[in-house]
Amino acid sequence: MSQSTAEAPPTHRVRVWDLPLRLFHWGLVVAVVGAVACAQIPGVPVEWHARFGYTALALLLFRLVWGFVGGYWSRFSRLRPTPARLRAYLRGAPQPDDHVGHSPVGALATLALLAVLALQVGTGLLADDEIAFVGPLNQLVSTATGLAATEWHKHLGKLLVLVLVALHLAAVLYYLWVRKQNLVAPMVHGDKVLTQPARASRDDGPLRLWGLVLGALAAGAVGWLVLQAG
Repeated sequence: MSQSTAEAPPTHRVRVWDLPLRLFHWGLVVAVVGAVACAQIPGVPVEWHARFGYTALALLLFRLVWGFVGGYWSRFSRLRPTPARLRAYLRGAPQPDDHVGHSPVGALATLALLAVLALQVGTGLLADDEIAFVGPLNQLVSTATGLAATEWHKHLGKLLVLVLVALHLAAVLYYLWVRKQNLVAPMVHGDKVLTQPARASRDDGPLRLWGLVLGALAAGAVGWLVLQAG
């Protein structure tokens, strides 16, 4: 073998996404796709759209807490899309951990999507389409506010969700085809293969049990909300 042949850099397999975060991610995918599909397909009872919306709400409540107590790379403290980090990343001078969890661009997109989904779910809770659905919190607001929430939920809010989801998918394909980085696989099995060592997220039995408890509490809270309003 020629001495000029460069040796491949060593690789390090690192647990980045803990199991509760991965289940949240794919659960949210199902909830959003289901809610959009139910809203677009004629003849689907509005109750199914609401059920997917309540599922999304429970998942978002879980994510809010998990952002503080979850695995290292799942925490909001690791989502830092500051202007300086964004400029450095876009200029091709990323910080070492920009390739481990979310990049600054990915962090900004993640926060934006979570915020828009929270707003969409919130307006759904307040909505009244005056036909078949009244949100569980509609009784707490004025008629004008309920109608304004409905208008946002059915038009601009839905459009924002679709645009951000489309951008998310486009980014995944860009990284796969252009940068040769598969972002989907780590969200399935949890690990990334890196050229430098990095801190691993905790993903042991007790943490997963804690995630299960939080998920059950979030689901219970949403169920209680719906029953109280019903």
